[in-house]
Amino acid sequence: MFRVAGIAVTGVVTACFLLTGVGASTADPIIDSGKLLTDATSPNGSYVEEVKVEDDRNFTINVHSAAMDHTIPVTVYRPKDTTAPRPTLYLLNGAGGGVDEATWKKRTDIYDFLDDKNVNVVSPVGGAWSYYTDWKQSDPRLGLNKWKTFLTEELPPIIDAGLGTNGKNAIAGISSSATSVFNLAESKPDLYKSVASYSGCVQTADPIGQQFVRLTVETWGGADTVNMYGPPNDPMWAANDPVIHADKLRGTALYVSAGSGLPGVHDRLGDPHALPGTDGLFDQITVGGSIEAAVNYCTHNLANRLNQLAIPATFNFRPAGTHSWGYWEDDFKNSWPVIAGGLGI
Repeated sequence: MFRVAGIAVTGVVTACFLLTGVGASTADPIIDSGKLLTDATSPNGSYVEEVKVEDDRNFTINVHSAAMDHTIPVTVYRPKDTTAPRPTLYLLNGAGGGVDEATWKKRTDIYDFLDDKNVNVVSPVGGAWSYYTDWKQSDPRLGLNKWKTFLTEELPPIIDAGLGTNGKNAIAGISSSATSVFNLAESKPDLYKSVASYSGCVQTADPIGQQFVRLTVETWGGADTVNMYGPPNDPMWAANDPVIHADKLRGTALYVSAGSGLPGVHDRLGDPHALPGTDGLFDQITVGGSIEAAVNYCTHNLANRLNQLAIPATFNFRPAGTHSWGYWEDDFKNSWPVIAGGLGI
């Protein structure tokens, strides 16, 4: 196991909070007013259409992406204490993009775990089967995907100004999004201080990596990877391969996990995270086991690459476990010291 070294963190941005006149009260001015702290926009003209408050910790920001000419709902879970600027964790759902039932909020208890962690948790709702990347061209099934631009250029300035953050960010994701988090971090190395990846095949340019992408985008998503990165020999595949560009991860706190694919503690009837019924459990063990075994192979390749580059990271190769939510809940909690360390909390 490679250990994560301490890293330096950037200064904080406090202007937005100072302008709001927030005092010693723990009340959240955004929740109270139903408005962000400032009328936030991005340099390319992306803007907030609406803020929908759900309760005293949760609201949704509808952000119009200039790059995609489309409005993206973005859920926000606020820190318990908002009297000081806090960091932000960008938490990505899996291949379904958070529009289905397979979300962190619906399938795990990590929001309870984060209750006292004093971090803004931000999740986009959308981008199913897109790998949260910028596609070469529009797709008949999925439309125009410019998610890398949205997540690295459009959304962060809106979040930082609108929520009054301290400018420190982390990102975490599962399955296909566990690949995306590395791609996003490498595309803008100064944006994220911590990256956590759970059960992702990080390589994309080689035949095995391309097959993973095709399985997600084409088999499950019904789209065409030629519209994503072009034909298999197109340079875009290599340009977006996190293993090839792993040197750009230097200085970032990294946590990566994968199971062996063998049945484990969460692969049994009655487990709250298992797929329901005997048929569901059978699929979890067979299909989920096969996917996780392949992911384990990819993850070892990433470990070898980072080791060659002398880039420290924490790897958790679990001796058992399928591609399923029980393990991702456990892995998130295990990764928190790495995420928090990068954020300085």
